[in-house]
Amino acid sequence: MKVNRVMTALLLGSLATGPLAQAQAQTKRPELPVQPSSGPMALSLPQAVRYAVQNKPSLLATRLAEQTAHAKVGETKSQGLPQVNIAANVADNFKLQKSLVDFSALGGGGSATTLTPSDIAAAQGGQTVNLGTVALPSTPVPPQAFAFGLQYAGNTSASVSQMLFDGSYLVGLKAAKVYEELSKKQTQQAEIEVAEQVSKAYYSTLVARARLKLLARNVQRLDTLLYQTDKTFKAGFAEKLDVDRLRVQRTNLVVEQQKAQRLTEVSLALLKFQMGLPQQQAVQLTDSLGAAVLDAGALRRSLGTANFNSGGGVDGLGQLPTPTAPATGAPLANQPTATNTGQPSQAQAAFNYNNRIEFSTLETQQALAGLDLANRRAGAYPTLRLTAAYGLSGSGKTASDLFGFRGPDSRNSNGYPNQNWFGFGNVGLALNIPVFDGFRRKYQVQQGRIQQQTIEKNMETLKQSIDLQDAQSRTTLINALDVLDSQQGNMALAADVARVARIKFQAGVGSNVEVITAERDLREAQTNYYGALYDALVAKVDRDKATGELYQQAK
Repeated sequence: MKVNRVMTALLLGSLATGPLAQAQAQTKRPELPVQPSSGPMALSLPQAVRYAVQNKPSLLATRLAEQTAHAKVGETKSQGLPQVNIAANVADNFKLQKSLVDFSALGGGGSATTLTPSDIAAAQGGQTVNLGTVALPSTPVPPQAFAFGLQYAGNTSASVSQMLFDGSYLVGLKAAKVYEELSKKQTQQAEIEVAEQVSKAYYSTLVARARLKLLARNVQRLDTLLYQTDKTFKAGFAEKLDVDRLRVQRTNLVVEQQKAQRLTEVSLALLKFQMGLPQQQAVQLTDSLGAAVLDAGALRRSLGTANFNSGGGVDGLGQLPTPTAPATGAPLANQPTATNTGQPSQAQAAFNYNNRIEFSTLETQQALAGLDLANRRAGAYPTLRLTAAYGLSGSGKTASDLFGFRGPDSRNSNGYPNQNWFGFGNVGLALNIPVFDGFRRKYQVQQGRIQQQTIEKNMETLKQSIDLQDAQSRTTLINALDVLDSQQGNMALAADVARVARIKFQAGVGSNVEVITAERDLREAQTNYYGALYDALVAKVDRDKATGELYQQAK
């Protein structure tokens, strides 16, 4: 049925954020809804929006991404601070590595002392004898395996490095700030979407409840008519067919009311979901549907359009704008083009694309791409670092000997030095000059330039898309307002026809079929009115999104 189609559209579709304007008019930010100790939670639309902005899981996840971006900024800054490291190492060289050593390369053969008989006689005579040495022939010896070090070894050290110059780091600091700004804008865009979704769900529930009340009044009115007709039939002044027709009509209306009741419950569940509220939490909507009714006259004045009924300007503002007449004798190509769009002057004012969060986000991405290109170019600059290190290393035949920590003043039992730990230290500058990287940086710069050009083209496409959305939303809203006016008039006429039909039937000068037909037309007119109201509210939301006003309202 058409009624079910409209109710489903009210549930699944989007309703306007008209209440956001009401929230904007308030001087103070609405407080969060307060849940009483028992009973439902009272919710106005501003409270529902604020609750969702602070509690919806998807938006909380977006804020976590913003915190991640802030942490990345800190990570980038930390690279320019001193880097201090402490290292310690203990090793058990259970099998020492050996190396071949050619000891013969250290010198010739051996040597011997000569002692002659004359030397002996002279010595026995008390004379001083100088003994001479003779070189022995060297014997070739192959290289021998020799192990350096002891089984247990250890070392500990502390190192410090400080960046003195790095072009990529300087560019990275700027890029980090822009990246954090981009993350904040993405969070703002998510907040706008949440505010829009909650507002639509809130008014979807209000419209569903209003129509449910209307159905209840229709059932009550039909019950009254059925009771009167039944009394008339029992008195012999009506036919049983008239009573049966009304009963069939009532049965269909009750079924429709039950469906509307279920759809209203689902609509309320959708509102809780959009808010991030548990489904078991009872809520009470404090705003009325009257706050969502659009001021068609004010909207038409802001759009610079004409009234649907009169065809002239709204409230005597004048006729529809017409193009300027060309000057006599002037070529057609030289005529001004300000009115070629067919829109009035109010709609042709310069549009501020920065009102759209999508455009502002893309601008930030463009700035980030420019910094990325500068960072790739900075990779060709030299880097300079200051380095310093100090440490100790030791060794021993056993573990206890290693951890003896004997210094330069230590002596063994025989008086020989037995130091096992030795200090070392250094300080210096580390300069790195990129010379040739196989054209890798060249192609990286090309990719960065292409990325910039791609974003520029995307910005042009986005501008055209925004212009199209602006024109479409304006036309759609104007049409929706015209339909709303006509359907509101039709509903009033249908209500008057139904009232007259009932009076004629009760007076005995009208037929039962005429009453049933009039009631059916009235319900159809009511359904059409709510459908038109739904379309107008959605068109208002689209208009606010196209002009960026929804972003300002959400803030």
